[in-house]
Amino acid sequence: MELNRTPFYGKHIGSGAKMVPFAGWEMPIQYSGIIEEHNSVRTSAGLFDVSHMGDLVIRGKGAKEFLRKKLTNNIDLAVPGKGIYSHITNNDGTIIDDTIVYNLGEDGYLMVPNASTKDTVLSWLKKNIIDGVEIIDVSSRIACVAIQGPKAVEIAQRITKNDVTNMKRFTVSAASIDHGKCEFLKDILASGYGEGTVCMFARTGYTGEDGFEILVENDGADALWDSLVSEGGNELTLCGLGCRDTLRLEKGMLLSGTDFDGRQTTLQTGPPWVLKFDHEFVGRKALEKQKENGQYSVLAALTTDNKNIPRHGYGIMKDGKNVGTVTSGTMSPILKKGIALGYVPMPLAAEGTELEIDIRGRPAKAVVVKLPFL
Repeated sequence: MELNRTPFYGKHIGSGAKMVPFAGWEMPIQYSGIIEEHNSVRTSAGLFDVSHMGDLVIRGKGAKEFLRKKLTNNIDLAVPGKGIYSHITNNDGTIIDDTIVYNLGEDGYLMVPNASTKDTVLSWLKKNIIDGVEIIDVSSRIACVAIQGPKAVEIAQRITKNDVTNMKRFTVSAASIDHGKCEFLKDILASGYGEGTVCMFARTGYTGEDGFEILVENDGADALWDSLVSEGGNELTLCGLGCRDTLRLEKGMLLSGTDFDGRQTTLQTGPPWVLKFDHEFVGRKALEKQKENGQYSVLAALTTDNKNIPRHGYGIMKDGKNVGTVTSGTMSPILKKGIALGYVPMPLAAEGTELEIDIRGRPAKAVVVKLPFL
């Protein structure tokens, strides 16, 4: 199958990135090296291509009510200019995808599903559409970069005359840059969209560090990339999916298709604040029943010593008996020890519980800890 390529493909090749298939896309796994890139994000700033993510515009007078009934989190919390993290669940309460939904004002919202589930989410939403709502897939039009790290905000500020330093976490704003604009904002942000060059800044990311995700139309992609690289200089490191995975795991962030794969519910994955029973949504009754029953496995965080590296698919044991499976695992570049997520029976998920992880046929001591790891 032919792989999709983002507008930054030429930049990746020109910078010597190692490319790999990911969710139907040809993406950079690393440039200088996963550990070096990881540490750069934790100490300075890193630049990621995240154009493979989905971008769905949901707009119309009924958009808010539509989203309220489709999200486990309450869309009322997303006032204009703000976003929420939420799950989308089936009737049985199992997770279709996790997503961020931004309220762009004037009955317009932007939903960002994962690359591997975008088509599934789009189909599910359209199947359940209501009058007064329009869904537009702008994924193929939009280029997106994430700049993350302690120096990310300072670098991003250098490419715009608008003040983006005062933006709060999980907020979104239009900002002028020298090149590139988001035409899709024109219809949604009619009162605030100028004729100049405008892009979209969202103060969020997938590394646990501060920073932005910046969206522009595809024809502004190269200019945006070049501007950030130029302004970032030695403070900015090009980063691939490899360190994005180790960074998100250190902060306990879930990976769609790995930490949940269509069989788990929001009660099992958490975090607790993503599930609000104060509104009606698809899957609510099933989740209420599951919560009342109380018999289900939950995602636990585990650490090992510095000699044992847990990996996806490794068994989790208690007193020699298998009690669960690792969903994500790695050697933490910062903590210098093994970290993992995995499902275990609820009583075994209590902080301090001692377990073992079957690492290539040998049980390694592990202990349940509180997230985030770092």
